[in-house]
Amino acid sequence: MTDASSQPKAAQDAVSDSVRGYDVVIVGGGIVGLSLACELAGSEFSVAVVERNELKAISENQPDVRVSAINRFALSRPALAEAWQSELAQRTCMYDRMFVWDLTGAGQIAFDSAELGISNLGAIVENNVLQKMLLDVVLKADNINYLCPQEITSIEYRSTAEHSIITLATGEKLSAELLVGADGLRSRVREIADIPHSRKDYKQQGLVCNVTTSESHQNTAWQCFMPSGPLAFLPLYDGSSSIVWSLDDVTDAATEGASSAAEKMALDDEAFKQALAEASEFKLGEILTLSQRYLFPLTHGHASDYIKPGLALIGDAAHNIHPLAGQGANLGIADAATLADIIIAAKKAGRQWSSQHTLAKYQRQRKGANQLMEASMTGFKELFGNNNAMVSEIRNAGLSLVDNLPALKYRVIRQALGV
Repeated sequence: MTDASSQPKAAQDAVSDSVRGYDVVIVGGGIVGLSLACELAGSEFSVAVVERNELKAISENQPDVRVSAINRFALSRPALAEAWQSELAQRTCMYDRMFVWDLTGAGQIAFDSAELGISNLGAIVENNVLQKMLLDVVLKADNINYLCPQEITSIEYRSTAEHSIITLATGEKLSAELLVGADGLRSRVREIADIPHSRKDYKQQGLVCNVTTSESHQNTAWQCFMPSGPLAFLPLYDGSSSIVWSLDDVTDAATEGASSAAEKMALDDEAFKQALAEASEFKLGEILTLSQRYLFPLTHGHASDYIKPGLALIGDAAHNIHPLAGQGANLGIADAATLADIIIAAKKAGRQWSSQHTLAKYQRQRKGANQLMEASMTGFKELFGNNNAMVSEIRNAGLSLVDNLPALKYRVIRQALGV
């Protein structure tokens, strides 16, 4: 734990003897919260990051099952450059190809970094490894205090005229001119600020595990669309792959070969390996080894607003989408980058950087982009989850059409890469 009282910080102002004052308090020290902290490292802002849980230990023997596909926008951010230069960066897999196909037909599309004139399409990295790389940068910053593990007992949201007050389980109080909720789908900051949030349950589970295969993953992200949902094989640094398999909560009797998430989890390892190889049409050969399997619910949701005076939401606190494109972390990192750029520019210009007027620029830049991605992912899910023969023919033709139109294909992949 790095405690605010354990080391002096520049630009820090104590509001009173019992309250420690900060310009920015970030609630949530996950990938998105730490990305914002990195963006603010070395700035004129005094920053505190409050995180409840200690970072999950990094195993030397095998990769973690929760991974993120990080796009080129996140890889190219100057504020995150130091993180990517960490020794832990060897735990990332830079992938240069993406192959997508429809299980119910011949439609397929392949993206290759060489065709785009770039070295890679992005990186696959374990979530806890990425968090550690970001955290190492944050801990070096003189203007940031990282408070972990710390429970928050109360949050008093106030306007910029009266800074918000965050009370910790230790009794310590923090004041924030800008309170940032980076605390995930069930955001306490969003709830305290009374910001409405719409949420839809896909009635699906994401099954995740790591596998080794008889054929090399070739630094390629493989994604198969099937009626129940997508199955992705994401390449890992050690030659293994992380899978994310979207499965219905309840078996659809009308879908041939379908089975529920619970049924897949109930299979013994050998039966599951066979089912997985068959579902992927043996694109990576046989499944040789298998880690423990986990399930997580698939939902999507959006906050009605990302901001209030002296308050901003980023990442899953503001929005979450279906994981089929692996864009969740990237959207949150883009939120963090945009928010940081806006408040840093406002402060340098002498404007009220935490006002609703300033923060509205962040909402305008990010909310529309996030809603578009959310709608796209929902549309993809509905399109590829439709068993109608005519719909199947149309989507297969569409995939093949895009694959054979370089200009359109280039536009699609640029959107996904964030460039």
